[in-house]
Amino acid sequence: MPIKLGKTVGLSVVIVILLLAGCRAASELPPGEWPAQPTITLGTMDPGAGEPSAPVATPSPTPTRTPPDATAISYTVRPGDTLTRIAAYYNTTVQELMRINGMSNADHLAVGQVLQITLVADLVGPEAVLLPDSEAVYGPGYADFDVAEATRNLPGFFTTYVETVGGRERTAAEIVQQVAENYSVGPRVLLALLELRGGWLTDADPPPEAQQFPMRYTAQAHWDGLYWQMSLAASAVNAGVYGWWGDTLWLVQTEDGNYAQFSPRINAATAGVQRALAPGSADHAAWIAEVAQFDEVYRVLFGDPFRYAVEPLLPPDLESPEMVFPWPRGAMWYYTGGPHAGWGVNEAWAALDFVTGERYLGCVTSRQWATAVAPGTVLVSRDGIVFQALDDDGFLGTGWVVLYMHIATENRVAVGTRLVSGMRVGHPSCEGGVSTASHLHLARRYNGVWIAAHDPRWPMVLSGWTPGSAGRPYHGTMTKGDQVRTACECWEARVNGLRH
Repeated sequence: MPIKLGKTVGLSVVIVILLLAGCRAASELPPGEWPAQPTITLGTMDPGAGEPSAPVATPSPTPTRTPPDATAISYTVRPGDTLTRIAAYYNTTVQELMRINGMSNADHLAVGQVLQITLVADLVGPEAVLLPDSEAVYGPGYADFDVAEATRNLPGFFTTYVETVGGRERTAAEIVQQVAENYSVGPRVLLALLELRGGWLTDADPPPEAQQFPMRYTAQAHWDGLYWQMSLAASAVNAGVYGWWGDTLWLVQTEDGNYAQFSPRINAATAGVQRALAPGSADHAAWIAEVAQFDEVYRVLFGDPFRYAVEPLLPPDLESPEMVFPWPRGAMWYYTGGPHAGWGVNEAWAALDFVTGERYLGCVTSRQWATAVAPGTVLVSRDGIVFQALDDDGFLGTGWVVLYMHIATENRVAVGTRLVSGMRVGHPSCEGGVSTASHLHLARRYNGVWIAAHDPRWPMVLSGWTPGSAGRPYHGTMTKGDQVRTACECWEARVNGLRH
């Protein structure tokens, strides 16, 4: 039987190194948390493919993508599912599902079976471009922005709110800042969404429901509180942004169950906002109205969003940094997770997972050290994560950045430490996310954009080994010359062993 080593579900480019055999980042959302907002699979997602295309002045809505002839999603059957239930959920018919999937008997449904579902949208979303793409990511446009300072004099509930996150009390400003950094989503966008939906910035006493679920994401009871609501919002924004860049998302669904297709005239940042506002909108008309209101709210709070534009986020002459394996020379670690989301489930497949040779460790902190993959300075060290900037400007949103995740508190490298390749960062653990075992998760981003580990232009080459994707998250290879290693929840030197 397979050995459960765990997975990480989920950048400057942030290179996220999560110490996991399997896990998710601290604020990552497990798959299926947004079942009513499917990712439309039109090909393997490669969100780094193409530079952001938003204008830097008053935008003119010209087509930036060509709508597909048909949109379809993949759905994995869960315990208790029936074809009737699935058809009702996605507003289709049992007969249509059987036809698409070549089924002759509706009762022949197995847990884990993958169904193709074709979706039809009779409605189209608004075509107004709301933001430059750079505004939706935590990139160079936020170098001089401070959430606490920007909200200090506002009269709303936001300024007095405190919530316990990660074992300590955090202010609303600290929560928004942390979510922005972790997901790499623009904090001005998050604040505008929060004001639009919950009124937190201007209303000192919002209704109880708005205090508990300020983004109106109420599908799960445990989604209450600012941290969860902002995490869900950030994940939704990324679903739109990377779904647009990767041409994998065309439809969103409102609370009445109807689908709407994105206008081909918008850009990635606008798709992110529209995607975030679909859950919680009663119907298509309400969604259209809220999208327009977002523009008004944002401009009242922060002015013209296009004055913050930074283009291009990914310069044509960009080169990947030279990196080495994140463990000591002479040691063999094991490749357990191929390309998958850097943080959460909706970003580029920016991450790779590795585990030490300590078998059956579970969530006991490893005695081995994760080490730096490249020279750079530690900007963040908290909650199981370490962000390392590979440039010297001291800001997380510019240049290439490395994030080492699931790093145990004890002996974790301190903020301000100047690392060189091979220096100790900390011990793999289960801290900082949902993890089934101690392991390392590594990902990257540049100027706030998550970069796929297998991106053909900027692959995450480690000590000469190049990652490849098998088309599904966590499935992939590492190749060096004629040597190939395949991601596996196992300790097999010739299958997934990598010696530094």
